[in-house]
Amino acid sequence: LRLLVQENPDVQSRNEMLQELFKTGQYVDMVLGYLRLESMHSDLSPQTLRLQDVVNESVRRVSTLFIHKKGVRLLVEESDLRVTTDAKWLSFVLEQILTNAAKYTPQGSVRIYTQNNTLIVEDTGIGIRAEELPRIFERGFTGFNGRRNSHSTGLGLYLCRQICQNLGHEISITSELGQGTKVCLSFARPRLLMD
Repeated sequence: LRLLVQENPDVQSRNEMLQELFKTGQYVDMVLGYLRLESMHSDLSPQTLRLQDVVNESVRRVSTLFIHKKGVRLLVEESDLRVTTDAKWLSFVLEQILTNAAKYTPQGSVRIYTQNNTLIVEDTGIGIRAEELPRIFERGFTGFNGRRNSHSTGLGLYLCRQICQNLGHEISITSELGQGTKVCLSFARPRLLMD
């Protein structure tokens, strides 16, 4: 499909198709991640690595979502933070967070930076209703924003929380409706959970 899209002479149409192809791939990855979650421990390959390398790779993979959003700037601040994690699973989490940021930020910016032992992804998007914040990590919960977007599955943040728990990281989200959302990944716990 990607090769067929590349042959399309209409640049605008080609870009739209590439975005849809990327989204389809992400949904497939999400379903596979959900299916692998129970046996995740057997797939872990923990190592101490430079967090910026994982961030850069994740940004590269979702860049197509930002390239075609004219009113949204993606700001990545360099960090020398080293963390003990599994690069593949952490990338899955970051890509989900960045995809949500792109999806729910019609204009403004998405900023990625570190503070202490925490990676922060902060957007200026539409935000999340205060009464929905306690439920955003529940499996299948889509909330008001998700119901407006017919492609929401309610699995993304659920998977992020489960994966972070298995990796020994903490994920938290603060948001204000109409002001944006801040997702924090804390690496303060020094070891992966290897049950």
